[in-house]
This record gives sequence, C-alpha cells and structure tokens, in this order.
Amino acid sequence: MSNKVCVIVGASHAGVSLALQLRKEGWEGEVILIGEENELPYHRPPLSKEYLSGDKDLDAMRLRPEKIYQDNSIKLRTGCRVESIDSKNKTVALDSGENLSYDKLALCTGAQVRKLPIEDELQSIFYIRTAEDVAALVARTADAKKAVVIGGGYIGLEAAAVLAKNSVEVTVLEMADRVLQRVTGTLMSEFITALHMSHGVSIKTECRVSSIEEKDSLLTVICGDGSEYSPDFVIAGIGIFPRTELAELAGLICEEGVRVDEFTQTSDENIYAAGDCTSHPSFIYDRHLRLESVQNANDQARAAAANICGKQKAYDAVPWFWSDQYHIKLQMTGLSDGYDQVVLRGSTNFEEQLQSGFALFYLKGGIMIAADCIARPKEFMVSKNLIKNKSAIDPLALADESVEPVVFQSPQ
Repeated sequence: MSNKVCVIVGASHAGVSLALQLRKEGWEGEVILIGEENELPYHRPPLSKEYLSGDKDLDAMRLRPEKIYQDNSIKLRTGCRVESIDSKNKTVALDSGENLSYDKLALCTGAQVRKLPIEDELQSIFYIRTAEDVAALVARTADAKKAVVIGGGYIGLEAAAVLAKNSVEVTVLEMADRVLQRVTGTLMSEFITALHMSHGVSIKTECRVSSIEEKDSLLTVICGDGSEYSPDFVIAGIGIFPRTELAELAGLICEEGVRVDEFTQTSDENIYAAGDCTSHPSFIYDRHLRLESVQNANDQARAAAANICGKQKAYDAVPWFWSDQYHIKLQMTGLSDGYDQVVLRGSTNFEEQLQSGFALFYLKGGIMIAADCIARPKEFMVSKNLIKNKSAIDPLALADESVEPVVFQSPQ
C-alpha cells in the first residue's frame, strides 16, 4: 500500500466520482473525501423535483451506500469544512483545527446559490441547493395556497411544476423577456411557458423584483413596474456561482471558476479540480466553459482521477443536461449560444408537441452546435455525436420526419 495521500475537497457528484475512480485507476494511497454537510453524499437534481414533492426521501437519493466508501478504503469525513490550503507545504486546514497533508489535492467545491440583494434574512424566502434547504421548504408548503418563484431557469420552473401539481397557485417572475433565456432558444421557451400555463402557473417576464417585505407574517413581493404579490412564501432560483474562495486563497488562477487545463490540472501541478467550480477548455467550442451539470461533474472527475494517477486523459465531452417538468422531460445537448439558424423537427402546435414530441437543432455556419429535445431520444443521442464531430448537416434532412436520425450526414 502506498503512503501517498489524495485529499478531495467536496463530497459532491464530482468528489464522489473522483474518489471511486481513483481506486479504479490504481491509486493505492490514502483517499480522504471531505464534505461540509453532515449527510452521506446525495444526488442534487431530485431536490427541486422528487424530494420537494415527497416522492423520494433522502436515503433514496444517496450517491453511494456508506459501505461502498468503506469497501474502497475511502475516508469520508462529513460535517467538515476546509478553511485554507497551503500549497507550498501541501496541507489543508480544517475548521476543527486539524491540518491534513496531501500529495495530490482535488477541488470539487461546486457552487453556491445567488441570494436576493435584500438586507434582512426573511423566513419566508427559500433557496434550493441542499437537502436542508428543501426540508425547510417542504415544511412550509404543507398548508400553503400561493407561492412566488423568482427566476425562470431550471430550478425555478421545476419547483413551480411541483407546487402546481400540489394545488399551490404559483406565479413565476422572470426579469428576462422569456424563461430559460440563458440556455435555450425562443421556440423552446414558448413551449415551456405554454406547458406551465396549461397547469395554471402564471409567468410574468420582463419583471424585476424591487423589494420583498414581511410584516406580521404577511409577505409582499413588489416589482419595478408597481405590481405586487402576496404569497405564503417565495422561492428564489436566480442562479449559482462557483465556489472558488479556497482556490483564490491558495493563489490558483481563477477566471469564472477554478481555471484548469484539458487534463483538469490547475495552475498548481499538484492540485486538480472538477465539477461546477471549474472553468475548462473546450476544443468543441474553442473557448473555456464553466458547466453546471451532473454529466460534467462525473465525467470531468473521472478524467481528473486518471490524471492524478499519472495518466494523460483529456476532458472534452459534449455537455448535456435534462429537466423534468410535469410529465415532460427536456433533454438538451451542446450549447446553443451564438447560433444563426434553428431547425424544428416536429410540429409547431402545442397539443401535437405534447403528443409526439419535437426537436430543435441549433446551427452555426451550417455546423450543429446544440439540440433541445422533447420526447425525442433518438435525435438527442445522435446530436451528441454530430456536435462532437462538428458536423455540417443539411437543414432539410433535419426537419424531414421521414429521414431517420441515424442517417443524418454531411451534404456531399
């Protein structure tokens, strides 16, 4: 058994994947996985869906059973926070006062929620990032009749869907001119808006919240246009930002995340990083990316584990995401920003879209860069390869339902 030590900061999707993959890659030394929460590591995507709805409890969301960590000789330390990193002496300082030495260090610190710019912490405002956050929210929703969701992104819309299914009157306030504006095109935004409206959710766009007041247990949300709402509680889903504070204190290069190379190595040769906290180079998109997805966290962590073990494994995966809202699963692959053409495969009629699904393909200069799919798994899977290969595609073939997705190919 080697006496080398790898310390992993963050018992996240990335952290857990990295720890287990280290063993598969042949790391024989000590593996210490440090998590701030007192819980055994769990899946985060269900928090705004099955956990909020009560369809899953926390034990059903564990990333791995406790025995897996034991069987792989991974020292899992929960309820433990790293205060600082001394990269010169290769140690980390814990909040307990203890110092741990490392040979290799992996930062999987993830991200944290953006909070509303209000001075007071109001008890009726909730965020969705941890199991503790959602447990408090669930307790509040038991007898609630009205809710305001601030933010029309994935988290806000998923939470709105759960609340609406539980007969809560929901209003979504989005300051952009459409929901999901940051991640998708106009046609998908219109479909998602129609989906929520069909379930009784009210969506107000170009609506900026100016203040929130709570007096005598009465909550008032005041918008810049003068409109006011009086919900029983508010959910704020206004985005997340990478946790780079430890990396910055250690003197690592941080630019919109912890900067890593294609081998997940930071500016310190003994420190690696993976997951939501990182900014990594993409040769597919010819720029650095910071992605907020389980796929990125897991795949990047596996690459990091290989590289920590002395192998050279580049990470340049095609990003993909999903969102469950009501009975609909939205599957997205690639990044659509910068597109100059959208090709629709399917109907423009909402009822027909619900019944048969549809796909949107985003092209730039004739090259596919992204795809959004509703109930179109074939198109979703094929699109991943087309994006990775930077394939030029005939738009007419993409739109033609008689052409099977597997035969999409570059024009001759």
